[in-house]
Amino acid sequence: MGSSPALATEAQPGPEPSSKNAKVNDDAERIMSEDEEEIMVNGDGEGNELEADNATVRRLRLKVDLRLCTIAGILCSLNLLDSGVISSASVTSMPSDLGLTGNRFSISIFIFTISSIAFQLPSTLAVRTFGPRLWFSFITFSFGVITMCTAFIQTWQQMIALRVLLGMAMSGIYPGLTYLISTWYPRKEQQTRFAFLQTGEVIILATGSIVNFGLNQLDGKGGIAGWRYMFLVQGLISIVIGLVTYFWIVDFPEEAHRSFYFLTAAEQKLAVARIHADRKDVHADPFSWAKVFVHARDPKVYGFACMFFLLNLVSTALSYFLPIILQNGMGFGENASILLSAPPYYYAVIPVLLSSLVGDRLRLRGPVIVFNCLTLIVGFCMLGFAEQVAVRYVGTYLATGAYVSNWAALSAYQANNVAGQWKRAFTAAAVTAMNGAGGIAGSFIVRSQEAPHYMTAVWVSIGSHILIIGMVAAFSVYFFLANKRAALGKTIIEGVEGFRYTY
Repeated sequence: MGSSPALATEAQPGPEPSSKNAKVNDDAERIMSEDEEEIMVNGDGEGNELEADNATVRRLRLKVDLRLCTIAGILCSLNLLDSGVISSASVTSMPSDLGLTGNRFSISIFIFTISSIAFQLPSTLAVRTFGPRLWFSFITFSFGVITMCTAFIQTWQQMIALRVLLGMAMSGIYPGLTYLISTWYPRKEQQTRFAFLQTGEVIILATGSIVNFGLNQLDGKGGIAGWRYMFLVQGLISIVIGLVTYFWIVDFPEEAHRSFYFLTAAEQKLAVARIHADRKDVHADPFSWAKVFVHARDPKVYGFACMFFLLNLVSTALSYFLPIILQNGMGFGENASILLSAPPYYYAVIPVLLSSLVGDRLRLRGPVIVFNCLTLIVGFCMLGFAEQVAVRYVGTYLATGAYVSNWAALSAYQANNVAGQWKRAFTAAAVTAMNGAGGIAGSFIVRSQEAPHYMTAVWVSIGSHILIIGMVAAFSVYFFLANKRAALGKTIIEGVEGFRYTY
């Protein structure tokens, strides 16, 4: 539940500071933890940093990583698992069993995305209203039940109806977790944490493809088609994960004491102090729709959202249609197409972790995004213009690794450059909604009649990432000039004294 005044007071990082040191800027603010250990909070020119006992900070960070990033990766993987299951099922008997002829398969993806977009903002705000443990466990359990029901449908109309419900259940997972993670870490640590989230996603997705291959071997066993086993097993697993989530996931930093067996009182104070030093937005103002929608006036939000739209054009095309590309475009068989769609996602773990570590270590966001875009363009050139199957397959590795890496990079880019709890929630929902809109477009750019090279998908993917590069360049110029004005005392960025854009 949201913070009550009493709880907010309890979770403050230390005694009420005197007027002499009330502001955390270039002067140091001393906060005493309950075990009398001194924690020093300093400001630098690029945003306030925390200097504490390194072992204490590392222990705190590891605890949060293990409790938050692990379950966040698992929960976010459910969306990718859904795309993996439905794409694997698309090369089995499912289309003929349900009458998914013509563009009905694309419609089933389209309607899921529309439903998800419609409920993303209220579902993200519900994370604050009901608390992460209750809300994420509820929507994950619901996702599992609906997925399991898909195993028993008989018509394509029933498939469409369940996809609408599935989109509603999934709508708050990615933006809600992006928002929750951003509240726990200083900006300089966020891209690596988003990379952890993406790593968990893609490993589970890749493993899911292999599991789907095994489940498809059960085709006909017990009078049940192989694709039905895929939905049945994923649904059961998701139900279990939903139950575990209630005990595993953590609350917001100022309410960490509500979490099961998590932080000590001193560690919670340190966690709150780190965020306060970084951007002074630990506590949320009382909720009102006006405080949420006022942030719709900020053009940056639309810029971030457009970049996610352009990114997801590619990700949806690859994640949903990779087995189809392998089967119809490269000539692999049904089972081989399912199996060969897994390795590119395992490979993606390497670039997403390396690029994110570099981005956090050097505090760079734009150059990392541009590098990933260029890598994806090379991958799609190989996929679209090469004749050799091996070269085209390598292209899927480069393209998959680049777009997964840019998920983490763009998530950090937007989270680093906004401040305030409701603005974070609004921005997370807005970018995820446009991410979903990109999914709608992406579901139509892989056209079966264009096999084996799928040139529409290739050119759209290349063009979208050229646009991302242009938008990053424009943002970098704007951020540089804004930081320069703030350094001269001519403006206060995001309404927070000492805040600087990261680019």
